[in-house]
Amino acid sequence: MSKSIQVGSFQWMKSLNKSTILNVIRLHGPISRAEIAKLTKLTPPTVTNIVGELLESKLVVESDLGESTGGRKPIMLRINSSAFYVVGVYAGAKKVRAVTATLEGKIIRQAEAKVPFSPTVEEFLQILKENVHTVIKETGTYKGCFLGIGIGMHGLVDPEKGVSIYAPNLYLRNIPVKDALEKEFNLPVEIENDVRALALAESWFGQGQGIGNFISVNIGTGIGAGIIMDHQLYHGTSFTAGEIGHTTIDVNGPKCSCGNFGCLEALAAGPAIARRAQQAIRLGKRSILEQEVNGNIEEITSEMIYLAAERGDPLAIEVLAETGRYLGIGIANLINTLNPSLIILSGGVSRAEKFVLESLKQTVEARALTTPAKAVSIVISQLGPNAIAIGGFTLLLHKLFTPTGVSEV
Repeated sequence: MSKSIQVGSFQWMKSLNKSTILNVIRLHGPISRAEIAKLTKLTPPTVTNIVGELLESKLVVESDLGESTGGRKPIMLRINSSAFYVVGVYAGAKKVRAVTATLEGKIIRQAEAKVPFSPTVEEFLQILKENVHTVIKETGTYKGCFLGIGIGMHGLVDPEKGVSIYAPNLYLRNIPVKDALEKEFNLPVEIENDVRALALAESWFGQGQGIGNFISVNIGTGIGAGIIMDHQLYHGTSFTAGEIGHTTIDVNGPKCSCGNFGCLEALAAGPAIARRAQQAIRLGKRSILEQEVNGNIEEITSEMIYLAAERGDPLAIEVLAETGRYLGIGIANLINTLNPSLIILSGGVSRAEKFVLESLKQTVEARALTTPAKAVSIVISQLGPNAIAIGGFTLLLHKLFTPTGVSEV
């Protein structure tokens, strides 16, 4: 028996059974009560009683009649996915994006706002609140139909206290995100590091569905990894698991924002890619990038480098291939350490996959141990620009379909 089971607690066992039934309906619906009993190994009276509670809460509805095996046709059950909504938020260093979605993850509305450079805590929280208000209002339904707000937040997050401990690219500490939004909206709020939320989104709606051990690597302004181990999101002792961006790739490399030298983030994140192209041009290499910015090479961005590579610019292509090699070293280290079956790449840099992926995979093949390297697949995320916001509302769905969450509905 799992150590997490509170032996002797009838309420806990009842909640566990409820979550089990709810999840079976989510995964296998439309499904009959008899089929639920067979899959869960619960007694038919237990299933009937709990289904009655779920019907009363309107989380579940009766659907069409199923196929008969000789007697009456069974009444089928399914999740009442369009009767309730969840809000997902990506709280990034440069932008905030909020979405509303049904319980099956279908996005209904979205809103986005830029984050000013170095905002105050109050200014940042106000941007969050305004975007959530916007999507709730535009969804155009009764506010009581919203089950909560989930947030994927840039930086170091304490998901238990609901606090953003440190958002390095915002230069902010101890943002009381959960308390501020629960007070504003009178709804439950869940918060998680953005890349860990992204990993959860991949496990529910992306390429990680049904996979027990995989790593989601997000490459943008920073670089981070969300780790799924044995189907569970791994946090680490101090909620810092997955900080692959601050592993050392080159001890003689450039200084990183964390204060160390040669971190993966200082070599392969978006700003680092731009700096390497700028430096190459200063040293005399030719590129259409110089013309694009009228000689103001400090204005070159990683997005411009990607577009220049698409136009066949040799320097841009070289810089992105080098980025792939740096990323390959970092990912090889992950593979050797954790032995995942899948690596999912996401973020702005992953858009340049045709210029990055080949050198990345070659580096992994050269540097990772043979056995784990052969066991892993490396793919690009298909969740799109709302990926972290999807991770935000998946935090709520994950809680809803677990014992501690179901009993609160």
